Amino acid sequence: MDEIDRQAHWENVYRTKREYEVSWFQENPAPSLELIARAGLSNEAEIIDIGGGASRLVDGLIDRRFRRITVLDLSAAALADAKTRLGRAGAGVEWVVADVTRWHPTRTYDLWHDRAAFHFLTDPTDREAYIACLKKAVGPSGHVVIGTFAPDGPERCSGLPIIRYDADALAAVVGAEFTLVDCRRHDHLTPGGNTQHFQFSVFQRN
Repeated sequence: MDEIDRQAHWENVYRTKREYEVSWFQENPAPSLELIARAGLSNEAEIIDIGGGASRLVDGLIDRRFRRITVLDLSAAALADAKTRLGRAGAGVEWVVADVTRWHPTRTYDLWHDRAAFHFLTDPTDREAYIACLKKAVGPSGHVVIGTFAPDGPERCSGLPIIRYDADALAAVVGAEFTLVDCRRHDHLTPGGNTQHFQFSVFQRN
């Protein structure tokens, strides 16, 4: 799937479905927030949420008084939904409409978070571009939190194929510049009542 097709797909999803009608909806993104808290960041830390869309992670970060938050997503509609939901509380958030495989970061971040974006990259070239971007964006000793479907998770999402990972497989893709410091499973209950098996891996730059 090329960049234009990928963007069109996600724009259609967010323009035709309500927030709670998509399978990945979380009222409370507790697994991500817990792993971010374990990184021990200051409130001035630079945090970026890749594929954040209309996720409520940004709400939780604001509630925890983080001041430098960036949310990147392909879908302008998804980011507009998040901005509307937050209102004035989101005034300090930087919203970036971009494909992470084509994006060029202009500064470094203390924490890179991605829940369920990377596993959509089934083309090796896209995965290589994602990792190249990650390496440019994450500063010294920076943390990376990536959540994907686990090996026993779904094989498709939103009508698209995905690649399932365990922590070791993801570590091999991320590369030797990062050390795996934590991993855990999470069973996500979708709004439709189905259970999706996720795994979250946490890396720190060497």
